Amino acid sequence: MFSILDTLKMGAGIAAGLLLYDFYAVSIGYPSAAREARAGYVLLAEKTTAEARAAEMERQRNAAAKASEEHRKRLKAAETAEQAAQDTLETEIQSYELQLSEKNRACAVTAADRQWLLRH
Repeated sequence: MFSILDTLKMGAGIAAGLLLYDFYAVSIGYPSAAREARAGYVLLAEKTTAEARAAEMERQRNAAAKASEEHRKRLKAAETAEQAAQDTLETEIQSYELQLSEKNRACAVTAADRQWLLRH
């Protein structure tokens, strides 16, 4: 049927075909390996993106907490200053009324006048 020479030709042809396929697969890349590499890259990219989002949300939360704390401190300081100013005004009013009473003079300040003084 086949001679030895035919068998050698077929063997050489099969070897050459396998060699060409190997060169093709190496030069183009194995499709399954490329798919796996892309799948791994997608997972890595999604993980990196999720970590970046989490870090940004943490940074924004910390910044909001810091701003809120600063606002709270400023509000407390403003309330303290307002209370001190009101106490000083009350003391000045009482001092003035005491001076008037010592001189036997009446203070013609009405409640409406007093409220106006407290507001301004």
